[in-house]
Amino acid sequence: MQPFSYYRAETANDVVSALSGGARILAGGTTLYDLMKLDVERAERVVDISALALTDIQMDGETLVLGALARMSDAAEHEILRTEFPALRESLWRAASQQLRNMATLGGNLLQRTRCSYFRHGAPYACNKRRPGSGCAALEGLNRAHALFGGSDACIAVYPGDFATALMAFDAEIDLLGPSGTRRIPLASLHREPEDNPERETNLEPDEFITAIRVPRSNAARASTYHKIRDRESYAFALVSAAVGLDLDGDIVRDARIALGGVATRPWRASEAERLLVGRPLTEATAREAGVAAFAGASTTQHNAFKTELGARAVADALMIAKTRI
Repeated sequence: MQPFSYYRAETANDVVSALSGGARILAGGTTLYDLMKLDVERAERVVDISALALTDIQMDGETLVLGALARMSDAAEHEILRTEFPALRESLWRAASQQLRNMATLGGNLLQRTRCSYFRHGAPYACNKRRPGSGCAALEGLNRAHALFGGSDACIAVYPGDFATALMAFDAEIDLLGPSGTRRIPLASLHREPEDNPERETNLEPDEFITAIRVPRSNAARASTYHKIRDRESYAFALVSAAVGLDLDGDIVRDARIALGGVATRPWRASEAERLLVGRPLTEATAREAGVAAFAGASTTQHNAFKTELGARAVADALMIAKTRI
């Protein structure tokens, strides 16, 4: 048993004051409990933030604002996401199980940690995320589900989330609160690539927490989809996924958004594939070309090379689905 203290915060300032000395935030509890039982997280103090009033989902002018404590299932059912941001809605519905979606929060979902088996199972397997400097067993081990992009000699573990992948495609921003007050960062700046320090997964300061998620309204967000390929239809993480949005003038692409999931150490934007489409007609051939471009430069390992072809097809299929939603 690892003893820890529990504190239930009543205000946001309570949370900031409490986040010191090894404290961990408890929101929906769908990840932290597991990691503590696996001895991955060793929290000296658990700060429960579930009482905070951070559950609103609303439009602020032309921006969707999602409270960090809104439940995944509530967001997925919300009319704004249903009509204006279908890719976000689909990314939430295709994650986890209904029971978990009823508990898990949007802010917590962004910060979930990898499902790499070497990370979660511990000794005798080496894992630099779990024990810095010990090595990465996945590099020469069972790496079918591991990253094609953003990896390093220290880690190739995939970022597992669906929601962050969808947010990545639509220029989302994150509101943070800490001792110095509030700050706003692009979602693209939230997660870090492992480089030489895979144990540090985000650019959050230790005494900061997420309060809201902001997504600008756009034609591409409205004509969007989240296409997820996995080993089984429910309660499974993506082998590859694609969040895609389009703005067309007739058949000509004015704007394309493509983000990849299940294939990188953080949510991954396929910018070159987007640029390839702009100004060209969207056909099955150009969609396929964009899919191939999205996986150019992929770094494969022994067991995951199949993801390049599977991913290219997923992107192409997602583009054609999004076209039907114009």
